[in-house]
Amino acid sequence: MSVGSILFLLGVAFLLYVLAGYPLLLAFYASRCPKEIKKQFVARRVSVIVPVRNGAKWIQPKLESILASRYPRDLLDILVVSDGSTDGTNEIVEHFPDPRVQLLALPPGGKAVAVTRGLERVSGEIIVFTDVRQSFHPDAIAHLVACFADESVGVVTGELVIAEGTSSEESNTGLYWRYEKWIRRNLSRIDAMPGATGCIYAIRRELATSVPAGTLLDDVYIPLHAVFQGFRIYFEENAKAYDIPASLQLEFWRKIRTQAGVYQILFRFPQLLWPFNRFFIHFFSHKIGRLLLPFALILIAAGSLGLKEPWREAALAVQAVFYGCALIDPMIPEHNPLKRLTSVVRAFVVLVAAAFCAIVVFFVPAQVLWKETRSSSAPAPRQADTARG
Repeated sequence: MSVGSILFLLGVAFLLYVLAGYPLLLAFYASRCPKEIKKQFVARRVSVIVPVRNGAKWIQPKLESILASRYPRDLLDILVVSDGSTDGTNEIVEHFPDPRVQLLALPPGGKAVAVTRGLERVSGEIIVFTDVRQSFHPDAIAHLVACFADESVGVVTGELVIAEGTSSEESNTGLYWRYEKWIRRNLSRIDAMPGATGCIYAIRRELATSVPAGTLLDDVYIPLHAVFQGFRIYFEENAKAYDIPASLQLEFWRKIRTQAGVYQILFRFPQLLWPFNRFFIHFFSHKIGRLLLPFALILIAAGSLGLKEPWREAALAVQAVFYGCALIDPMIPEHNPLKRLTSVVRAFVVLVAAAFCAIVVFFVPAQVLWKETRSSSAPAPRQADTARG
């Protein structure tokens, strides 16, 4: 067998393993060996931290959403940590007509600094972290708190439900998120969750740690800190937050940031790479595998050149058609049946390209990768329990 054939087969095998093989094996194992937890609602004091920069469009409905929670009024407070906001966010929070809402205004320093400073100011037994844009289901906080009845649980992450998109582009980003949640749900069932969903997760106060400045994935750094103290991250799908779909362009930049954050996590938790660590196979297959996907595609392309005929021609033709679909997708009208195929291919190529671009974290300050919350859509309304997720 030629070197080209070996490279080609390795690339294809790795691609199939990361995208389908590992998720299917994980689902099978999770169905056979689930590790259930005890749930019982006991009211505890909860402090909600909302870090934000220039979120005036979202902050009032966000606060109203949290305060509408079916949770004891006297056991819930909210701290909005404004990271150098200049758009009126601070004024809205300062004049909010509920004493449970407090403002901590900071000079620009990044989300990690905002989270750390917020932790210094709150006193709740349970800390809930959330972002400014997403609305909460009224029972979300109660469902999060109920999971802490199990002493092994240190962190509980909720479920982010993305509304139906109005275009194939938005629908495909939602499709990717449903695929991701399926994997996370199975990881949680076997006690192998490597992080939380940043817009809705909770942690025991004694486990919450400060976050190094410039950290891109505080929702992975903080939960992993609890994991390495012997606690579990649990995915509670009944605790729901709702969001609007994102365009592929916004998802591209978000994915660069999150994938760059994985590189940071590897440097800050090198024990994740230790083969005898119980998280190793899952972190490698789920997180590191995604980082390596673009290199697998490069390996496939390079290996194709070394194949013998007629395999070389066939392999190169298939790749040309595949990438061609991604290139022509923006020019295909929404009502064209071909759009169903090309839009999925384009979404995949864009997200893999984002994973490749994540290496920029080694060359630019991490803060450059942060973007303020922007959307042309209205704030996401609270939806019924039947919303997809």
